[in-house]
Amino acid sequence: MKNAFSFLIVFIGSILFGQQTSFKFDFGGKRVQKDYISITENSKFDKKIGYGFMDISGLKSIDRGGNALTGDFITSDKPFYFSVVLPEGNYDIQLTLGDKKGSSETTVRVENRRLMLDDVKTKEGEIVEKTISVHVKDSIIRNQKGEHIGIVKLKPRETKYLHWDNLLTIEFNDNSPKVCAVTIQPNKKAKTIYLTGDSTVVDAQYEPWASWGQMLPYFFVPKDVVIANYAESGETLKAFEDRHRIDKIWNKIKPGDYLFIQFGHNDQKAGNSVKSGYRKRLKEWIEKAKSLGAIPVLVTSMNRRVFDENNKIVNKLDDFPDAMREIAKEENVYLIDLNAMSKTLFEAMGPENSKKAFVYYPANSYPNQKQTLADDTHFNPYGAYELAKCVVKSIVDQKLSLSKYISKNYKGFDPNKPDAVEGFHWPESIYMESLKPDGN
Repeated sequence: MKNAFSFLIVFIGSILFGQQTSFKFDFGGKRVQKDYISITENSKFDKKIGYGFMDISGLKSIDRGGNALTGDFITSDKPFYFSVVLPEGNYDIQLTLGDKKGSSETTVRVENRRLMLDDVKTKEGEIVEKTISVHVKDSIIRNQKGEHIGIVKLKPRETKYLHWDNLLTIEFNDNSPKVCAVTIQPNKKAKTIYLTGDSTVVDAQYEPWASWGQMLPYFFVPKDVVIANYAESGETLKAFEDRHRIDKIWNKIKPGDYLFIQFGHNDQKAGNSVKSGYRKRLKEWIEKAKSLGAIPVLVTSMNRRVFDENNKIVNKLDDFPDAMREIAKEENVYLIDLNAMSKTLFEAMGPENSKKAFVYYPANSYPNQKQTLADDTHFNPYGAYELAKCVVKSIVDQKLSLSKYISKNYKGFDPNKPDAVEGFHWPESIYMESLKPDGN
């Protein structure tokens, strides 16, 4: 069965590699802007034509008259998802949002709930254009000539993800999303930040789980930087190699790109230690990245939510954070000390309030969730967002070259003064699951 699936991925990928990469979609009614593809409330995804909505129930096409492109739009009372078959690569996507005779409010996420635009509001009659930059990937490993040389060994649960499916999927969410148009163009110039890590970094598909990696795109200027998140739940440095995830990156990364490396939680499992290959692999990855002209950045694993009697965070990661700090000095590479910043952040929240950043929910908060969720390792969207701000703060404070690409969405952050959870904005997606991610 696994071989059949792998063959299917390779077959689809071989078709996609030479396929169309630019699109112009006019969302709305029957009137269509010249050179645009008409998208109506009945445009259900069809793999033969290569685009459409995943679910058309609840969609509404509204036409206000006037300009063919901006005078009509698609909206819904629930989140809706638009997918396009695209070859692997980086893309700039321009979204035209608003209503000629009303207001709108739109949050945009892509693939597995990767945050792009948050709470974009337009006044009555206002139309805005917003650009996002997205990395689309498949599981095929190609060399520089585009030849297939291998495949990433996906876990069974990953075959259901929206980021290994040979599609770009855009989620339109919030109180009143109104989409007039979507255009897609390849981006060959942006710096790519490749993220490697575990369940605390991965683009988590299901509410209420979330990780800092999927919040990071929100804080970078589109067109200049694209986030490519290759992290996966349960992974160690060794497993990342064994499943060929890192091989996928080695064959894609370009001079000037970045490789963020955060491992520790799962490497700490029984039988593993800093001396059991962790240090050796980290140094090998650093050397390889440098040889390819890329910039390695080490990220220490954040703390677990474990407090002592004095309301101080207890280190439950043994000597893994220290080992990464030492290697950063030895190899003269950047270090984002998320371990230290998370200690400050969680202690500022306190033992009780910090639960609001983790997956702590009473029974029946989510479908088929009969038991209370009380997880001291994994984060909800609020906690993931706060950790992402810690990462951005470190980039800015250390004056990494990436700091010039930080967007205006980042307004500074002090881990000693966490954002109030009551002010955090996150309209939930339709995908929900109470099953804990892989890993520890």
